[in-house]
Amino acid sequence: MIAVAENLKDGRMAIERFHENDKMSKYVIHNGTVYMSGQVADDPSQDFEGQLTQILAKLDAQFGEIGIDRTHMLSVMVWIDDYRKWGRLNAIWQKWVPEGHKPVRSCVEAKLAFPEYQVEIAVVAALNP
Repeated sequence: MIAVAENLKDGRMAIERFHENDKMSKYVIHNGTVYMSGQVADDPSQDFEGQLTQILAKLDAQFGEIGIDRTHMLSVMVWIDDYRKWGRLNAIWQKWVPEGHKPVRSCVEAKLAFPEYQVEIAVVAALNP
């Protein structure tokens, strides 16, 4: 679990960036809200369900690092490469999201940056439920 600094500057919460590289941060925390970058499968050779399962496991790992869990999700954006996979997405999603803690969610059919990826997910979560 990371230690979230309580740095106040001029009465405002600091913006904290984690796992930053030359293009982006893996997630940013500001004012009690966690903004997570889009996640794709580590092994894109897998089928849709395999890629989705990998992404959900990566999200769980990031939640654990931050010190939160699935119940903290506020908003989720899902991009899929073919809308006909929507039912397959929902079958796995409904088992993964805790009952009574469904975030707002949007799902868009999109051409992803690399053709081997079939799904990408970005999450906004609360530090405190």
